Amino acid sequence: MKFTWWGGLIGPKILTHVKCPGCGYAYNGKTGRDNTTGIVIYSVIVGAIVLGLVVVVMAAAGIILAVSR
Repeated sequence: MKFTWWGGLIGPKILTHVKCPGCGYAYNGKTGRDNTTGIVIYSVIVGAIVLGLVVVVMAAAGIILAVSR
């Protein structure tokens, strides 16, 4: 798979996410197991990174506003 709603372009490559053309079942291409745990871990990590970036940007905006007064 090249793109998923949960991982965009990078997530499926990291988790070796593939989809069976016959039945549509998506799984880990290396292990043959379900990728649900990996997807949850990936999503939590990406969410934490995004939250961290938002906090940094908001702090920088606050500092810029305080200095410009």
